[in-house]
Amino acid sequence: MDSISKKSLRRRTVTASKQKTAKGVKATVPSRKWSAGVTKNSNALDLKSRVFLYKDPKKIAASLKTSAEKSTRKKGTVLQSAMSMLSFYINRAGKNLTAKQKKPLERAKDALRSLFKKNKGNKKK
Repeated sequence: MDSISKKSLRRRTVTASKQKTAKGVKATVPSRKWSAGVTKNSNALDLKSRVFLYKDPKKIAASLKTSAEKSTRKKGTVLQSAMSMLSFYINRAGKNLTAKQKKPLERAKDALRSLFKKNKGNKKK
């Protein structure tokens, strides 16, 4: 890498990939709506229909908690699974959400945390 800079190496790589496409090798183009498919057909949680459209943060949190507890396919803890799905939805749909729609979702994070804090002392192993 003495005489070739990283920037010029990147340019060469991009140019080479464009040439392959021009020669007839098809480039795979991901679907623009892949996150909608993940939300709808998630392998992690079986979500209640339209759960992210609820206006009450406590209802959103309770529904996510129930879904995470019932799921047998989660990899982390119940809280991690529920919070992960909520964060995923906020991050992926975020640019299309109005402030009015986003507010209950952000508050649902705190509601979810408080639900798990309440049950932490009551849980027996």
